[in-house]
Amino acid sequence: MNAVLVVNSGSSSIKYQVIEEGSGARLAQGLVERIAERGAGRVVHTGSHGETIVDGDIPDHAAGFAAIVERFAETGTPIESLGIVAVGHRVVHGGSEFIAPTLIDDEVAERILELAELAPLHNPGHHAAIIAARAVFPELPHVAVFDTAFHQTMPEKAYTYAIDRELAAEHGIRRYGFHGISHSIVSRRAAQHLGRPLDSLKQIVLHLGNGASMCAIDGGRSVDTSMGLTPLEGLVMGTRSGNIDAGAIFHLLRRGVSVDEVDRELNKRSGFLGMTGTIDFRDVRAAAAAGDAAAQLAIEVYVHRARHYLGAYLAVLEGADTIVFTAGLGENGPDLRALICAGFEWCGLRLDPARNDARDSGTRVISAEGSQITVLVVPTDEEAEIAKQSTALVASLAE
Repeated sequence: MNAVLVVNSGSSSIKYQVIEEGSGARLAQGLVERIAERGAGRVVHTGSHGETIVDGDIPDHAAGFAAIVERFAETGTPIESLGIVAVGHRVVHGGSEFIAPTLIDDEVAERILELAELAPLHNPGHHAAIIAARAVFPELPHVAVFDTAFHQTMPEKAYTYAIDRELAAEHGIRRYGFHGISHSIVSRRAAQHLGRPLDSLKQIVLHLGNGASMCAIDGGRSVDTSMGLTPLEGLVMGTRSGNIDAGAIFHLLRRGVSVDEVDRELNKRSGFLGMTGTIDFRDVRAAAAAGDAAAQLAIEVYVHRARHYLGAYLAVLEGADTIVFTAGLGENGPDLRALICAGFEWCGLRLDPARNDARDSGTRVISAEGSQITVLVVPTDEEAEIAKQSTALVASLAE
């Protein structure tokens, strides 16, 4: 048995899965949360013996990984018995230098931390988990798989901001894009479902979750995407504003709002949370149905922004073969899908209401027969993609 331990870490959490190579079977998975919150830590572990939950102090990521190993041992399946051949780490920001899965050494780990300047909410947690995991599993190869890597195929005209070029070069200011791991696997699975070569398709993928982005994909290559220098740009999200005039930031600064406060407001207190007081779209939908004007407006803003990008990417691609919905809201929000696609009959897009409303968790077509653009729902599986890319890199290094 060969397997990959896939790690997706944040500043106060570690999500993990052990995925069997080839079959993609989940041998175990879990979550360490509330790291560094005194007495509030929790490990939820699911393996062959079911789910176990253990509460206790988890002061740092090193303690988190120690707790993970303990859970495997205590449930009768020591982690060393699972044939793990690599540890794959999701890393949100790889800058412009990390354009492919990368074997992690001390220098790579340090560079991931340095890139925290561009992803302060993500890369510090990734770095802490990498250091801790390498200490616990020193004999295994550790691979970084970057959310930004898929978008490195964007043409210069798509990733360049219209600012002074020397200033941009000095500070690395350009569009990087994110959710690339998801956009990559979803676009491939869409092509497989349709039985068509990936390189023959023009696709628009909508990754609609708490974080949300869209991507124009031509022949399997990202050519434009809604997120930019950071994951803040683009669509309306759970707590992020998405697009906002930079002048609004200057206005707040001049009125005495601190840089850190502006950062918190736009990244953690905006989006659905800022407009309605909740990040749970189910609550927003229920409030709108009950006549809450703020909730109704929030949905309209969300849909308007998504339609804005959908129209833009139809222009960028000069048409599309497929439109693909994925992630939490994309996979489970038929009402949102219908609102976003409404009015695009002019380009040959027609949803089938029954297909769109059907309760189904798998990959499926939701467009009507005869629709010139095929609309699909494709469940994302970033962990499987991380495992695949990690094993491929390790195998290539062994040749």
